[in-house]
Amino acid sequence: MNGTGGPADILLDLRGLKCPLPVLHTRKALARAAGGTRIIVRCTDPMSAIDIPHLAHETGARLEEKTQAEGVLTFRLVAPGPVSGER
Repeated sequence: MNGTGGPADILLDLRGLKCPLPVLHTRKALARAAGGTRIIVRCTDPMSAIDIPHLAHETGARLEEKTQAEGVLTFRLVAPGPVSGER
């Protein structure tokens, strides 16, 4: 739990991995996560700037934030579906 009663955040440190691995790992995490889980993805592959937002759109995940600093892209996604414990 993250202190607010919701699911805990998941951090994916995918720095150094090349396309298509960042998007594949992110897709797997989204598939396993309960609805409302925040997934933070950090990667260095430039193609992720296109691939991760496209994956979010494709899966129904919400892209809350996308930043880039010092060559690291960071995405904050929220897994689709009902929040754990809600109906």
